[in-house]
Amino acid sequence: MRANRRMIGSAMPYAWKEREELAKVERDIVEGERLAAEQVLRIGWMAKRGHDTKEAEKLLRNCEQSLEQLRRHQQLILDEIVRREGSEP
Repeated sequence: MRANRRMIGSAMPYAWKEREELAKVERDIVEGERLAAEQVLRIGWMAKRGHDTKEAEKLLRNCEQSLEQLRRHQQLILDEIVRREGSEP
């Protein structure tokens, strides 16, 4: 019993840190998806009114690239949690 407490005590801070980081990345992904959806609507609004949408489309691509990076980071964190804990989060 005592050995389990020591093992849990030493393993938990790392898992906790990774899970905190995972939660932040997931919040960032949700926010990025919201911003990308709003940008799509803006581009549609601009196009209907005959405005140039090149810069707005460039901003959307940048947002989508950032989301891809966040999703890769999310997967790395998930992989690390599985590696450390030996199971799915």
